Amino acid sequence: MQILFGILAIFIIVIALFWILVPAFYGLPPISSRNERIRRALELANPQVGERLYDLGSGHGRVLVMAAKEFGLNAVGIEAGPVQCAVSWVNAFRNGVRSQVRIEAGDFYKSNLIDADIVFAYLTSDHANRLQEKLSRELKPGARVLTVSFDLPGWDAVFFDREQLIYLYKK
Repeated sequence: MQILFGILAIFIIVIALFWILVPAFYGLPPISSRNERIRRALELANPQVGERLYDLGSGHGRVLVMAAKEFGLNAVGIEAGPVQCAVSWVNAFRNGVRSQVRIEAGDFYKSNLIDADIVFAYLTSDHANRLQEKLSRELKPGARVLTVSFDLPGWDAVFFDREQLIYLYKK
């Protein structure tokens, strides 16, 4: 019985390390946003049913689930952490939106965002310059970008929610 508990403890520690270390390797914050903040950001983008949303560094998939369930969006999460990808998949399945949600494991800088209508990014300002270059190259005209807690240099925000620190941009 002690061996079983030992193996279980090691398994839990390994999962916890993957949860923290993989996103940290990419410089992503391990902190998730509150549901009210996510909802407010999505509302600002004025989403239309069937549009495609990309969540860069999607964590455990709360943005994806809310976008699909409450706004009727097709949501794509790009996440480097394998544990977070698994949790996202479970969250989408548990909330009945698995057919509207796709989770891609990997670096969002290597993903193609050409079919994005809305991009959601809750990152740090360290990503701002590189991200705005990628978005400038890949997004189609009219695509909206939501950033939480950081702005994109050289882009003019269409709207800024000072209380929630949410920026809305339009290409």
